[in-house]
Amino acid sequence: MFDLELISEWWYNYSIGECFYNLFAVKRIKIVIINRLIAKNWRNFRQIDVPLRERQFIIGPNASGKSNLLDIFRFLRDIVKVDGGGFQKAVKVRGGVSKIRCLAAPHDAEVSIELHIAEAADTPATWRYTLGFLKCPQAHQHTYITHERVWKDDELLLLRPDNFDKDDPTRLTQTALEQSATNAKFREISSFLRNVTYLHLVPQFIQYADAIQGKVVEEDPFGQMFLDRIASVHPSTRRSRLKKIEHALKIAIPHFEKLEFVRDKTTGKPHLEAYSTHWRSNKNGLREDHFSDGMLRLVGLFWSLLENDSVILLEEPELSLNLGIVSQLAPMISIMGRNRRCQVLVSTQSDTLLTEPGIDGREVLMLIPDRIGTLVKPASDFEDVCTLLKNGFTVGEIVLTRNAEQLSLIE
Repeated sequence: MFDLELISEWWYNYSIGECFYNLFAVKRIKIVIINRLIAKNWRNFRQIDVPLRERQFIIGPNASGKSNLLDIFRFLRDIVKVDGGGFQKAVKVRGGVSKIRCLAAPHDAEVSIELHIAEAADTPATWRYTLGFLKCPQAHQHTYITHERVWKDDELLLLRPDNFDKDDPTRLTQTALEQSATNAKFREISSFLRNVTYLHLVPQFIQYADAIQGKVVEEDPFGQMFLDRIASVHPSTRRSRLKKIEHALKIAIPHFEKLEFVRDKTTGKPHLEAYSTHWRSNKNGLREDHFSDGMLRLVGLFWSLLENDSVILLEEPELSLNLGIVSQLAPMISIMGRNRRCQVLVSTQSDTLLTEPGIDGREVLMLIPDRIGTLVKPASDFEDVCTLLKNGFTVGEIVLTRNAEQLSLIE
């Protein structure tokens, strides 16, 4: 579907990265990001304490915990969702504390998470939020909070358990973060986390939506309701976003001409229609059930980058994409991070995605399986990696040659 020669020829005259900049550039606004993550006993991680950048890549072998790491941010988002559920539901849908807690820590049952939220990667945190919890020792009881704290700059705004919690222990089954009556002083954290977006779009859910007609997974991470998501946006905003996506697809897909949003005249269902100059008849476009997997993934990726103003979690965005396009995902993500209020965390197993020379060691988190759980370290912590980067190697090249059994992206 994608023509690498066409992309290479176009690159000679006009940088793809520069084109993406022109397509997605908006008025420069303040970026708010999570610039440090600390966690204990989460899934297969005994300890995590890593700085985060505006653009962060997560690499590691299969089953090393890339999805589990991203799930920390989804968990916090689930706590503060407007449509209910909160802390107890967020724990329950993950199988309870026994499924969340790291099995390599038998003598320390507490699970804890701490986020630092700042205006940039290298600036002091404006907000710090920490949450710890345990399974209630009594059978069939709720999970309870062991501690919850909030700082703004250096001022402590919340310290739990407090006297009210001691008088009424059932209060410890809910976080202050999810309660509008108690989070007024730090509601910015709730609003920020509520907008976290996870995307692992499965094209078949869109292509065969009518045939599947099954239960939609909550928060729709796999794109079953992606077309309804597009339909729900104000028409002028939708047209603007689709026009930018259309221009990007013209770069990526040979002979591509136009992308439109339409509704079925009989059922009223939303659809996407694409037109190409090389089709025999260009009167009627092809609808999404005839799009290639790669095209649908690109549309979903571009749409998510255009709509989000918080944290975007991308899981293996390289799937079904031509290598020429994959090689441009990193600079495209960087452009979006600079020009919109979003931070992008990407799990990947593609060395091609990591070939951009601009990726430095701080932007890559390496997951290293160990006998007591997975370790998480920035690539910049390894002296040999830093040396190779300084000598012109890309992260993708280094990962392929360093510790092939554990750190290779080709597994």
